[in-house]
Amino acid sequence: MLPTENRLRRREDFATAVRRGRRAGRPLLVVHLRSGDTDPHVTGETVPPPRAGFVVSKAVGGAVVRTAVKRRLRHLVRDRLAQLPPGSLVVVRALPGAGDADHAQLARDLDAALQRLLGGGAR
Repeated sequence: MLPTENRLRRREDFATAVRRGRRAGRPLLVVHLRSGDTDPHVTGETVPPPRAGFVVSKAVGGAVVRTAVKRRLRHLVRDRLAQLPPGSLVVVRALPGAGDADHAQLARDLDAALQRLLGGGAR
């Protein structure tokens, strides 16, 4: 389970990450990353932790499949939170093939997308 302080919940935060962040696409998912060190919803000098949200549409599959994909993605992102800059917003959007993919395939695509977004990969 993704800790509460690392969950992206507000519509505005999803929109900010998608519209103003960088994007890396892979065959099974698209990752949007908005790096930042301030949270507009919190006053003070503290730097918020990285937060992640997930978008899994009906194109991925039925309700059971979508829930399984979200659970896998949450687990994968939880293990990679330390790689993300403080205050960053991450949105992981599952593509239709994600419903048929196994855990290892999703992990490979997520790692490749994050590596590209965090400066470790070429276009």
